[in-house]
Amino acid sequence: MGLLRTLAIIILVMYALRLLGRMFAPFMIRYVAKKAEKRFSEQFKQQAEYQKQQRTKEGETTIDKMPDRKSSKNVGEYIDFEEVD
Repeated sequence: MGLLRTLAIIILVMYALRLLGRMFAPFMIRYVAKKAEKRFSEQFKQQAEYQKQQRTKEGETTIDKMPDRKSSKNVGEYIDFEEVD
């Protein structure tokens, strides 16, 4: 009798969760969509502000990064060979 009671409880809980999931799924989806929209709009605003700050006047030059100065490898001295006929 205990086994049947346990199985009945499991089935009823699964059915209840399924029913509640169907009822609350639209609300959860709307909530997640609003959060994502808010996050994306904040990122867009930050990007727009950054670009506005980075704008330079015409003719003005900016350097974002100094080039890497790599030392040339010493591979020996260069010898120019000539063909002898």
